[in-house]
Amino acid sequence: MKTAECVSPGHPDKVCDRISDAVLDAYLAQDPASRVAVESVGSHGKVWVTGEVTTTATDVDVVKIVEDIAGTDLDISVHIVQQSPEIAQGVDTGGAGDQGIMTGYATRETDTFMPKEYELARGLCQAAYKEYPYDGKTQVTLGEDGTIFSVVCSFQNAPTADLEKLAKEAIPGAREYHINPAGDWSQGGFDADAGLTGRKIIVDNYGPEVAVGGGAFSGKDPSKVDRSGAYMARRVAVDYLEKYPEAQEVLVKLAYAIGYPEALMAVAVVDGVSEEVEGYDLTPNGIKSFLKLDRPVYSKTAEWGHFGRNFEWK
Repeated sequence: MKTAECVSPGHPDKVCDRISDAVLDAYLAQDPASRVAVESVGSHGKVWVTGEVTTTATDVDVVKIVEDIAGTDLDISVHIVQQSPEIAQGVDTGGAGDQGIMTGYATRETDTFMPKEYELARGLCQAAYKEYPYDGKTQVTLGEDGTIFSVVCSFQNAPTADLEKLAKEAIPGAREYHINPAGDWSQGGFDADAGLTGRKIIVDNYGPEVAVGGGAFSGKDPSKVDRSGAYMARRVAVDYLEKYPEAQEVLVKLAYAIGYPEALMAVAVVDGVSEEVEGYDLTPNGIKSFLKLDRPVYSKTAEWGHFGRNFEWK
């Protein structure tokens, strides 16, 4: 059995991801060479935005960005400082902004090359959010033969009967539906829970069936291989499905050292058989150029997952 979940853009963790990526986009819009590492925390009327930036941008209004995304009735604190010169000295020469492991995945289960349970959970969450644009979560469990065992859907301000009808139309034929299983609810977002950038890394990736390196994406410019390396690994995985028409799934693994440009590991596992990845520039600068990552394209990535959505990295 396989299970995946999705959360709406109104979920407190996703609100924080969206704030961090909107701040990143604002810096990149003014200075495409900006190096940004921004984290956001939201909780019960307060929002903190903190991190490090190297940029020539001079007009980034972080408070307004937070208000546009999370609302104006908030106590907002901003503490963004200059990037550490000791980190910068390695990145200035084209090296990776940190060490780390990144994975990319592609499967023929769906047209988006994403796991089926993931796409079902995301599709239901998107359908529910269209009707109820608030805090919400979905979850889908499948059997090996594709049988849909259970569907979970919990959304703020959504009457259970109406939400159940929506869920059954979006995913018919499940054995069980758990709709607002703790009861109807109207208190959500930062009013009900704390949020934090980078806390939904499995939702951001491929669901729990596929290993991830552990690094979060949002708020990080492409010198941070946590993000750019993961995007490139996905692109390579999709390319390998096209390279091997009979292959069913590909897992790509990359690894980097801080300040060093070349990947320390670059492996594609095609239907369980490993081979070295060749023919790609896997340096941070090479990835940034190939995937056009110096543009302000990141706000949209924070809403519904980073893969299977027709981005440059597929």
